Amino acid sequence: MPTLLFNKPYGVLCQFTDREGRPTLADFIAVPGVYAAGRLDFDSEGLLVLSDDGATIHALSDPRRQTAKTYIVQVEGVPKVAQLERLRRGLELNDGPTLPAQVELLAKAPGWLWPRDPPVRFRKHIPTHWLELTIKEGRNRQVRRMTAAVDLPTLRLVRTRVGPHALGDLAPGKWREVQG
Repeated sequence: MPTLLFNKPYGVLCQFTDREGRPTLADFIAVPGVYAAGRLDFDSEGLLVLSDDGATIHALSDPRRQTAKTYIVQVEGVPKVAQLERLRRGLELNDGPTLPAQVELLAKAPGWLWPRDPPVRFRKHIPTHWLELTIKEGRNRQVRRMTAAVDLPTLRLVRTRVGPHALGDLAPGKWREVQG
């Protein structure tokens, strides 16, 4: 029973087919019978766990299990202590309150982070900063909605960890097999 760790590039759908001809997992993974444990948006990057084992998928994606998911997030603006505290306490979104998040302001982008293609838009007079953010939920576009709710729009979102699985040095578009 394979469990795969895949570094999903920007602009790839988290499914194996697309009627519109956009890039999908099938363009990168030729392992039959595996399915994603959760999703990453088309415009998000990073770790996606796939498996052919329903129990593994359920263990990582069932909301009741509150599996931790960690992201590196580039936000527009200068994060203030109060904004970070709101994320840490949890906040109200249109689909209900979030659980508290772990949030750290990073001094700069991690050195291992690859350039995005296409690059994130750059606005000369608006600074950007990087956060490391961990949530235990997985609602649709949740991290983006959380940062927007505190007036720090997300420009780039890279998932680095899902439960016990870490992205490590896996290059964009590449995958490796691990023990369940």
